[in-house]
Amino acid sequence: MKEVYGEQCLARCTIFRWCQRYEAGRVNIKDLPGPGHAHVVTNSATISVVDELIRQNRRITILEIAFELSINKGTVHHIIHKNLGYGKVCAQWVPKHLSENQKTARMGVCLTQQFPH
Repeated sequence: MKEVYGEQCLARCTIFRWCQRYEAGRVNIKDLPGPGHAHVVTNSATISVVDELIRQNRRITILEIAFELSINKGTVHHIIHKNLGYGKVCAQWVPKHLSENQKTARMGVCLTQQFPH
């Protein structure tokens, strides 16, 4: 086979292992989840529940959310930081990026206050 396919040829042991798995009944060629790694899909329902918990209590911790929803704390961390865009400031969750309404409100506060020169 190496004469035909060259260096890209699979090793014999790999081919034998694949044949054994096929004979055992496995027909899916995709990798199976590794041991010790929980496969949790972060769907929109989970994201909205996490967002609601944070809006109810800005001082809630990642561990408290993970315990309440029975999901991995790494998954909660990913949802909070990547999906929702929150960051922790003075022990409270706050959005990392302000919305247009929040920017306008802050600008109005700054313009109405008189600052000493």
